[in-house]
Amino acid sequence: MAQKVNIVLIDDIDESEAEETVSFGLDGKEYLIDLNAEHAAALRDALAPYVGHARAAGRKSGGARRSSPASAPKSSSDATAIREWARGNGFEVPERGRLPKEVKEAYESAH
Repeated sequence: MAQKVNIVLIDDIDESEAEETVSFGLDGKEYLIDLNAEHAAALRDALAPYVGHARAAGRKSGGARRSSPASAPKSSSDATAIREWARGNGFEVPERGRLPKEVKEAYESAH
């Protein structure tokens, strides 16, 4: 028997239909909130003056993992390019899997 499951997001502010889940952090805690377009824009507008003066922080282990430019290639072709460059510059790198941090840092410095 086939099933079709629809997930409907409900705005956490006014219980209207939400369009997205917005994530943000404050005081070391990460938050998720389902919002419609108007409320999502209002949240972003309210935070914009602070975000504009803030600096990005690295993520600690635990919770959702996200890649940053310094920690992971943006695509498999980037990883391939880094591996080729690393081998040509005397680094030993695995065929697959995570690239060592030192290799990524050296590649970034060279480019």
